[in-house]
Amino acid sequence: MSTAGATESGGVAAGINDIEGYLLLHRERDTARERARRFTGRLDWLTSAQRAEVERHYVQEQLTVTEQNLRQMARRCDELRAEYREVYRALRRRLLLACLLAGCALLLFLAVTAPALAAG
Repeated sequence: MSTAGATESGGVAAGINDIEGYLLLHRERDTARERARRFTGRLDWLTSAQRAEVERHYVQEQLTVTEQNLRQMARRCDELRAEYREVYRALRRRLLLACLLAGCALLLFLAVTAPALAAG
């Protein structure tokens, strides 16, 4: 794949991520608003202005909590990615070492048995 192709596909992926983030934010905001309406609906003694203020604070708090949770999950994903990458590298090194040792053992075996086979 060319560098331009990789850049274009990276740009597409970034654009898709942006759209997903936008949609997630709006879904979370709508969900928070609905929860706020249900919450204030039980508080029939609130005036309209008080109800709107409580709903606004509730939505803002829910969005803050959601953002914190998403950032924490993203951080954990990065940690896991780094851990898995290191485990994968260690496994590759072990596999390479095992292949090299097996190859050396095979060469040694052939070197030892070749004269006996040729004489027989």
